[in-house]
Formats: sequence, C-alpha cells, structure tokens
Amino acid sequence: MPKLPGVNHLQAIKALEKAGFRIIRQGKHVVMSDGVRFVTIPRHNPVNAITMGGIVRDAGLTIEEFKKLF
Repeated sequence: MPKLPGVNHLQAIKALEKAGFRIIRQGKHVVMSDGVRFVTIPRHNPVNAITMGGIVRDAGLTIEEFKKLF
C-alpha cells in the first residue's frame, strides 16, 4: 500500500466531497456520509498519515483514488 502523507483536514473534506460525501455535522470532528458509509475526520492539521489511511479505507477508496481527488 503506498504511503499517504499527513493531509490538511480541509483538503481531506474537499476530496471526500468530490467522491460524493456530504457533511452531516461538525464539531471537534467533521462527520461525513455518502448515504451508505460514515467517516469522521478530526479537525487538526495535519491529520496523521495512519489516521488518514483509515479514513480513506473506511470511505471505500484506495489511496491512489483519494490522491486523484485533490
């Protein structure tokens, strides 16, 4: 699996919006859904690479697909 560097949480939100996710609620974390899956993105910069990899996996994307959404 290719490495995913730490990502700014705002960039991650925009990329997931391009993938069809919408913001459900915001607080210390941003919760997004595509109607089937839910992902939670912490609001700190950068989001740890391991955490970001888990978010991408939970969203049903590969790291390559996620990188193309930037």
